[in-house]
Amino acid sequence: MVIGRGGQSMRRRVFIEGLLFSLVGAPALAADPPPALLETSMFADQVKAGTLPPIAARIPEQPYVVKTFPGGDGPGQPGGDLNMLVASPRDTSLMTVYSYTRLIVYDDRFKLRPDILESYDEKEGRSFTLRLRAGHKWSDGHPFTTEDFRFYWEDVANNAELSPSGPPIELLVDGQPPKVEILDQRSIRYSWDRPNPYFVESQARAAPLWLFRPAHYLKRFHARFTDPAQIAAEAKAGPLSGSWVQTFRRVDVMFNNDNVDLPTLNPWVLTTPPPGQRFVFLRNPYYHRIDERGRQLPYVDRVIFTVSAPNLIPAKAGLGEADLQSRYLNLRDYAFLRNAAKSSGADVRLWELGSGSQLALYPNLNANDRQWRTLFRDVRFRRALSVAIDREELNQVVFLGLGTPSNNTVMPQSVLFKREYATRWAQLDPKLADKLLDEIGLVKRDSTGVRLLPDGRSAILVVESQSEQTEDTDTLQLISDYFRAIGIRMLVKPQTRENFRLRTFSGEAVMTAFAGVVTAAATPNTSPREFAPTMRGGLQWPKWGMYVESNGKQGEKCDLESACRLLDYVDEWQNATDEAGHRAAWEKILQTNADQVFSIGTVNGVRQPVVVGAKVRNVPKEGYYAWDPGGYIGLYQPDTFWLAP
Repeated sequence: MVIGRGGQSMRRRVFIEGLLFSLVGAPALAADPPPALLETSMFADQVKAGTLPPIAARIPEQPYVVKTFPGGDGPGQPGGDLNMLVASPRDTSLMTVYSYTRLIVYDDRFKLRPDILESYDEKEGRSFTLRLRAGHKWSDGHPFTTEDFRFYWEDVANNAELSPSGPPIELLVDGQPPKVEILDQRSIRYSWDRPNPYFVESQARAAPLWLFRPAHYLKRFHARFTDPAQIAAEAKAGPLSGSWVQTFRRVDVMFNNDNVDLPTLNPWVLTTPPPGQRFVFLRNPYYHRIDERGRQLPYVDRVIFTVSAPNLIPAKAGLGEADLQSRYLNLRDYAFLRNAAKSSGADVRLWELGSGSQLALYPNLNANDRQWRTLFRDVRFRRALSVAIDREELNQVVFLGLGTPSNNTVMPQSVLFKREYATRWAQLDPKLADKLLDEIGLVKRDSTGVRLLPDGRSAILVVESQSEQTEDTDTLQLISDYFRAIGIRMLVKPQTRENFRLRTFSGEAVMTAFAGVVTAAATPNTSPREFAPTMRGGLQWPKWGMYVESNGKQGEKCDLESACRLLDYVDEWQNATDEAGHRAAWEKILQTNADQVFSIGTVNGVRQPVVVGAKVRNVPKEGYYAWDPGGYIGLYQPDTFWLAP
């Protein structure tokens, strides 16, 4: 399967007046004339002075040409500042997420396509040849080549000091790393003996597996290329200190995006060194995308992050202090935002939150409490709790009727979605719940009507939560009422996120409340690991997940047959060589989760307010708002957002 364009099929033909005669996606035809390159006004003086090359020498020979605009406002005009509010200096990482510049990306229809790459070729799911764009450059003008990939593979991923655990797990198949071949300055191949279905998907994440680094910059901090004594001396003279490894890690922050000297391929480059209260990102003069009229993207000259207290961000956004704001806003802010927008001129849009459930309950199948662990491993108990919940009422009372009652599963946006995944054991049926609990043997009750556990204790179920959101608190209160009606008393124990995770992983927590699955818009080629006990972060089976994640060195081996089947299905998915095989494995995984109720979903499709300033264009009226796929607003190409006069 070949995705994108072949490497030799087109060549750049630039006339002296700066015409570009190559397009990505289709040959140039008389009916589809190529765009003439237009210099960005912000850079015109630098180009005239000779301190910056002209646009034809800055962009790749075959740039990515944007022809469709998800926001619907078409090609825009360059210039202006876009203001956004953040809660911490650490939020510089949001620019990496929002920019969504990756080797491979999802489009707004959740289809994968090359972005930084000119193309990629996949064979039998185990061999991947990546082709870079000729003439692509880092933000400092240095060529972006396969040397940047070689440097990461040999000098970072396989350096015992920088990566003591070895290469990332996504690059291992049966514990074995890939064969990495540098074919030329623009082509690199990764291959394994067996399929690696995680490889492509890992490149399109909000937090991707970076296969490359700006080698020309980072070599000066690496002991293989620079004397460690010199690295230490330079570090002491500046803000850095420690060993060369510590220094390297501090400057190698592609995701955190808080090193102003680190070259980037993103549309905007950080110019404000932290710490600070205002962070300015300036447009990248070497960015690889242009629009169909020949204008280099991004349209906006500067993106400005201003730090504010999280509780003040809704008010400030409503009053017009942000040109584009979604982060730190919640549905409860919607009424205020709509009212405030009458004076600020902003538009408040409601996008669909991409989570399998706004809030889900996770019975800990690895709980230390033997009695609760035994109950949770009985599918009848999990089903009883699920059918006791009135999801319709919960949706109306807490989410203004804007959500959709559902299990914790994929959403209709996913091509894998089937209605039964959302509705199985999710109907309101307290009589059935009572019947199931009686079948288990929980027939005796205490003086308050609470059922008695087999060991004589009252069935008081403690649900641990780290959320401070009003909606989550209200949801848990309603669920407590529903459970009380079937003889289960539920108490909520709020705590810090760190303590929450420690208690879950250790088995001290018997049940937790947390957001639903992130993988809610899955495709057949998306990793299904979140739906199986494959990682420690799985709140319903943390010890089983830890066992898999550590290759048996930690945790406990799965010993519940219905859950172990999920591991077999994940293996089927991993070994499939085509989309049909991946889809078949996914269907087994989703069906099993729906039938076995390993987590108890409530409502999904809840709305996320997005404040859009009066002058901001190309932001979609409706959208899908999720961490993955697409990095919140990143799915809709923020480099194409523009400001009207």
